[in-house]
Amino acid sequence: MGMGGTPLGGLYKDIAEDMAAATVRRALELGLNFFDTAPLYGCGKSELRLGRGLAGHDRDSYVVATKVGYALVPEDPDRDEKVFFPFENPPPLRPRFDFTYDAVMRSFEDSLRRLNLERIDIVHIHDPDTHWGDAISGAYPALHKLRSEGVISAIGVGMNQAAMLARFARECEFDCFLLAGRYTLIDHTALPELLPLCVQKRISIILGGPYNSGILATGARPGATYNYVEAPPELMDKVRKIEAVCARHYVPLKAAALQFPFAHPAIASVIPGARSVAEVEENFHLLGFQIPADFWAELRQMALLPHVAPVPSSTP
Repeated sequence: MGMGGTPLGGLYKDIAEDMAAATVRRALELGLNFFDTAPLYGCGKSELRLGRGLAGHDRDSYVVATKVGYALVPEDPDRDEKVFFPFENPPPLRPRFDFTYDAVMRSFEDSLRRLNLERIDIVHIHDPDTHWGDAISGAYPALHKLRSEGVISAIGVGMNQAAMLARFARECEFDCFLLAGRYTLIDHTALPELLPLCVQKRISIILGGPYNSGILATGARPGATYNYVEAPPELMDKVRKIEAVCARHYVPLKAAALQFPFAHPAIASVIPGARSVAEVEENFHLLGFQIPADFWAELRQMALLPHVAPVPSSTP
């Protein structure tokens, strides 16, 4: 398990600088040594804060992933590019899609500076949903060059959808993908095509958003979020049914949400976000919570999990 860096960028609500650094340091103390970030997250704040938290630690003791594809440009109230940006207290910058070769090289250099690092382990092409051509002609060759120079070790794509990642897997050569929210306790979109394809092609999956932006952390309470918006009624009903099974087996919903994805052989890491020391510690302890096999069996029996989905108590 690693740590997602969107909360460090002030997702929905900002956090204090000292809390951000303490959260990163506590993760390292617990052995959670994989950190995911991006220029998009708070227009550079997540990378800056992660870099401060990592300062003074042996560079070979942790792994950092960041992303390219969003250029950070001066704030312009007349610009409307419909970029999803729910971050509080950003600097006077805003993200703009730019997957060109030169923009990716500039983005990478800026990330090195913010993180205060000389190399970055993994770099993903970030959200190229409507930019396939630019991602392939610009970002992809740039990342290959950086990998050949040894300043990055692995290249990937980070997206909130499975279909285009499957296309990237079929048509290109990538080391890993960051798949956000599409293989969770309640969303199995990636199961039929993407995950088997990644096993076949030896592409590791890093799973972001294991709580589906909130509902698998809070439960089906009023205002619960799914995909960063209010959860629809049918999903609220599904989560209530899962919560009832959790109650019968004395299993925390969050523990089930964190542990479920790891059973699939394509999943290399799960990276829940954390905005405090307490949240890092909770995620760490939930990962080790003992969940009985009967719990997973009941979820399958109630058709709340596909029968073909591996579960932690079975052999995939």
